[in-house]
Parts: sequence; C-alpha cells; structure tokens
Amino acid sequence: MDALLAALADPARWRLVSLLAERPRSVGVLVQLAGARQPQTTKHLQTLERAGVVTSRRTGQRRVYALRPTALRDLAAVLGRLADQADAARETFDRYGLGVQAERLAAKEPGWADGRSFRFHRSLAGRPEDVWRHLTDASLLARWWTPDDLRLSKLVFEARPGGRIIHEYRDAEDADGSDLVAGRAEGVVDEVHAGERLTYRLSPLLPGGGPAFTSHLDLGLRPTETGTDLDVVFRITDSTIDSADFIAGIEVGFGQSLDKLVATFAVEAQETETRSTE
Repeated sequence: MDALLAALADPARWRLVSLLAERPRSVGVLVQLAGARQPQTTKHLQTLERAGVVTSRRTGQRRVYALRPTALRDLAAVLGRLADQADAARETFDRYGLGVQAERLAAKEPGWADGRSFRFHRSLAGRPEDVWRHLTDASLLARWWTPDDLRLSKLVFEARPGGRIIHEYRDAEDADGSDLVAGRAEGVVDEVHAGERLTYRLSPLLPGGGPAFTSHLDLGLRPTETGTDLDVVFRITDSTIDSADFIAGIEVGFGQSLDKLVATFAVEAQETETRSTE
C-alpha cells in the first residue's frame, strides 16, 4: 500500500493513470497526451508498474500500457474503511466542539452550572460484587476510568468514607510520559455500601491548580438476571467561569469511560463462555 500511495502521489504519474483509465495506450501516445518527454514518461510508467497500478505488453515496436483497476479498487476500499472509521470519531469531535461553544457562552459568572446533573445507565455482564471491585479497586479502575483518548498515569482511590481520590491522566498514546499531563482531579469518598452504592466528590483542576467545579457522583448497583445494572447521577456544584470546557466533555467523556467498563465485562463473559465449552 505504501508503494501504491507513493506512486500515485506524483501529479505526472496521476495524469498517466487518468489517461490509462480511458483506454490502454502506447508510450508514444502517452508522451504526446501528457506533454512530457519520453524518458520521464517511461520512468513514471515503470514506477507505476512496480507499484502494481499498471501492466504493459510489447506489441511490435510499441510498448502498450494498461491500468490495473484492482489496485485502485483495493485502495478505494482501504480509504472507504478509514472514512467510515473517521466518521464516528469526527462526530464525537464535532459534538464536543459544539458543546464547548455553548458552555462558554453560558459561563458568565461563578456558579453558572451549579445544580446541573447528568444521568448514565449501563447494563453489565458481571455480578454486583465483581462490578464493585471495578469501581473501587485502583488497579481495575485504571483500565476504564478515562475517555478513549486518555490514560491514567496516577490513580489513588481509597474506598472508605473520607478516603482520598487522585486522578491524573495523559494522552493515551503518550507511552513514556514525555508529554504534558493532560489533566488532574482530586476528591474524597463520601459513602461506601459494598456491592450496592458508592458516592464521592471529584474536582478537576484548572491549569493554575484551583478546582474547575465539584462533581458529586452517586453510583448505584442492582443485580439482574444477566448481571448488574449500574446507574450513575453526576451532579455539579462550585462551577467556575473557566469550567466550561470541562463540563462540555462530561456527557461524552464519562459515557466513553462507562462504555469501556461495559466492554471489559463483555470480554470476560465471552472468555468464561469459551472456557466452559472447551
């Protein structure tokens, strides 16, 4: 694929591909139509042939080139898959951008978002006690407690009333930690009812170190026939004017985190089913 893209990237070679798409043509005719010199045209055609874009055949004194449409169809298929993949990512990007604009317009004075709440519901293929571990065990929290584009680089979660919460994250692809810290949040655990309910407060910090707002999270677990229903209420207090960008990302970001938790249990359920049938 790299050779194909490199071959097509040159405007002169792209012109030859366009001419050959109409019909097979000899080198001499291609030279005339492309308005180029024969040595250059021959080199371009050889490059295209090595990349699998064209094929050639000697007919008498002439060498005739023809386009190989399969190579272009393969490229089109790859580009189509990339475009389809990008659609979902771009939709999230645009949605966040619109949210940021709206929240910035609304953030006129301190307390502007106080009392606002977000509700999330997820059905998990795991028992309440297993879900509880993923909500309170720092090593398990680190697997899902960030949006798709981030990773936790530091996590403290003391699952007891008054316990500390420290949440520091970086770009998901910043493997060696050389990039800047993308964000940090600090909080405290309020209530702990093992396997049933967990409440805590968490404040993302502004670049200057002060809290952007305080989020009050109330997580309730309920057993079902297929696993556990998780309901989350995410309520905001102490909102500052500079908290608009943070608040705009709550619905998408926390939703992505919960989706990762759902996926974690789905994989575990599939692996358990596979083992049972072996």
